[in-house]
Amino acid sequence: MLLILGIVATLVFFYFVGVYNNFVRKRSMMEEGWSGIDIQLKKRYNLIPNLVETVKGYAKHEQETLSKVIEARNVALKADGAKAQTQAENQLNSALANVFALSEAYPELKANTNFLQLQTELSAIESDVEKSRRYYNATVRENNIMVESFPSNVVANTFNFDMGDFFEVEDAGQRTLPKVQF
Repeated sequence: MLLILGIVATLVFFYFVGVYNNFVRKRSMMEEGWSGIDIQLKKRYNLIPNLVETVKGYAKHEQETLSKVIEARNVALKADGAKAQTQAENQLNSALANVFALSEAYPELKANTNFLQLQTELSAIESDVEKSRRYYNATVRENNIMVESFPSNVVANTFNFDMGDFFEVEDAGQRTLPKVQF
């Protein structure tokens, strides 16, 4: 009887060690995913001042719009964590949308090769951000399932493994598809 109890205790111990190691792996994958988002966002932030300078030359009386973009960029640079970053990105996306709307009012800006190149680069970076966001959110989903599922939630609660925050668009208006006309 003591032998059977010892075997069961050993199996339970190894199960909990395995679950613990799985949590550590999932946390590392979430950190890796967040790092990928962070790299893409930094590329984007570095591109924004060039975009603003290009627009300044054509839209001198649109300083308020351009100031909002720089302000939103600076807030996004300082954001810490998925929730704060999501809010900052939503504000920055809104400000950038206003800058691109300016190009409609200034045909010479819309035809400027530097502006077009920056717009193309920004679009490519946005695509990379989306890929990084999907990877990160997938790792968060896997982690959160383990944190909430029994019996792995016992290990999560014992060793303070927390649920991750998804990085997603909060503004319902941004979830709609944009209208593209040629």
